[in-house]
Amino acid sequence: MSEVLERKVGVVSCSGEELAEGTVARLAALKVLNELRPRDTVTICLPLFLAGGIGDRAFAKLHPTITVDGCDLRCAARGTEKYSNKPAASLVVNELVAECGLDQPEGRRRLNAAGQKAVEITAERLAALVDQVLGKEGGTPPEAEVSASASHGEEREVTCSCGSGVAVTKLTIDGRPVELVALPLIFRHFRNQGRRQDEEAARDLFETVKVYNAVPEEAEAAYREAVLRAYAAYCQTETKP
Repeated sequence: MSEVLERKVGVVSCSGEELAEGTVARLAALKVLNELRPRDTVTICLPLFLAGGIGDRAFAKLHPTITVDGCDLRCAARGTEKYSNKPAASLVVNELVAECGLDQPEGRRRLNAAGQKAVEITAERLAALVDQVLGKEGGTPPEAEVSASASHGEEREVTCSCGSGVAVTKLTIDGRPVELVALPLIFRHFRNQGRRQDEEAARDLFETVKVYNAVPEEAEAAYREAVLRAYAAYCQTETKP
């Protein structure tokens, strides 16, 4: 993973509402996103992801994901693998309930005591997987997040990958529109380094673009020309008063 993008884990939660385990999955994911690992995670909207949400699929292609499913159908895990990449890890609530010897969760809107216990255990297991995927010990301490937010007078919301900054840019290449991800982030990174339009910068820039996008070998020259043209336009716009 290039240093251009901040490394986070995308959490894809089950959206099923007909089972209590689906509610457990969603509440556990929210607990991790809000309380346990707020600096290390974003949420990916599963319905939008499956419907073809470009931003969500782009994020899942560039960052590791962990799926949390309520049951053995594994809709979140299967959808993520089909439309993006294989999840770095996955949890299934009913399997975790059986593994830990918990009573059956009940209640789709108001969970019983067993369901609430399942939320706690699932959230703890999910947080541990986030740490494992990122290679961290204990993640970013929640109290550090609270302290930082308070000192800046900011309220924190659960961040969705739809607005995570993984932009999708449409360029015209060989006369047809092509969508490339992360171009503004890459352009800003190179501009901030003072990299403009010399040959070495152009080579490094295009190699970075290829890290995040599949470039057909036979069309590489056309892609390179379009990307460098877009970067020149970006630098010109950014230097205007």
